[in-house]
Amino acid sequence: MSQGQTPSLQVGGAPHLPPPRSVASIMREVLYALIPGILAHVWYFGPWILFQLLIACTFALLAEWAMLKLRQQPLKPFLSDYTAVVTAVLFVLCSPPLMPWWVSAIGMFFAIVIAKHLYGGLGQNRFNPAMVGYVAVLIAYPQVMTQWLPPQMLFDELGLRSLDIGQGLWIILTGTPPEALTWDTISQATPLDTLRQGATKNLLINEIRVSPIFGQFGGWGWEWIANWYFLGGLWLLYRRVISWQVPVAAIATVVFLTLPFFLMDPDAHPFPMQHVFSGGIVLGAFFIATDPVSGSSTPMGKLLFGVGIGLIMLVIRRWSAYPDGVAFAVLCMNMLAPLLDRYTRPRIYGHER
Repeated sequence: MSQGQTPSLQVGGAPHLPPPRSVASIMREVLYALIPGILAHVWYFGPWILFQLLIACTFALLAEWAMLKLRQQPLKPFLSDYTAVVTAVLFVLCSPPLMPWWVSAIGMFFAIVIAKHLYGGLGQNRFNPAMVGYVAVLIAYPQVMTQWLPPQMLFDELGLRSLDIGQGLWIILTGTPPEALTWDTISQATPLDTLRQGATKNLLINEIRVSPIFGQFGGWGWEWIANWYFLGGLWLLYRRVISWQVPVAAIATVVFLTLPFFLMDPDAHPFPMQHVFSGGIVLGAFFIATDPVSGSSTPMGKLLFGVGIGLIMLVIRRWSAYPDGVAFAVLCMNMLAPLLDRYTRPRIYGHER
């Protein structure tokens, strides 16, 4: 190039696509987005969730290693892609913090072995592995999976006894409270279960919400955890790790379907934000239902996928024996995802539908 000549930049023609992202980088983004919610969980409910995360991640990686060896697949690429770790973390975030260690082991067996590898491994699973593991232990151990702790700052107000590190580890390792303690003295019904029990006694919403376990919208502590999950979900949207259709459709469906009932009779039906900030709808909408493998892949299909999750979850909360239904709703919509993709395929440019 001669002196004084302006250099030129060779630019290819459109479209300009972003560089491809590895599975490991996407999974790391998901884990980063979950950290604020996990720290909030530790603040309100104690450090037990950290032990559960360690246990579940260990069993998930062991199950992944065993299945890779059995299927004669390379170990390093799959053990280092963080998919098993994300599965374990989501499973723990849906589970009681003091569940026995063997419940995590069984959950990871169903998640990694049954739901993932028996369907062909990474990218082939038809159902969300974390939710398969959670539903399996929820059905097998219904009493264990309902033993939730109240926020630590409410123990004295509720007349319950707080746990030290040794007592909590004893429960996780043995499945039973130490001497002089019972489940009735350390656990409490969740806000959703409290609403259900109050409704069966024909109590008004205002009478039910007198309990100190309720916060401004959802449960005390739970609503702040949901807020941090919401901010983590917004981060994933900003980073384009997930698309907006599923979380917006799921949460909007919950709000729009519950708002008319609340306006007609607020004494019998909770405020819509009570549904959103109690239970696992925020976590499910942003981190679970957005699984690209087991969910829908078309834009319209994702919207219908999210609507279905919100609708099924409300039906389960209202008429089933389970106070929350996010996991069942996700698995039901996983079954419908191929059908949604088939009938919502966008028109190819230059071709008829």
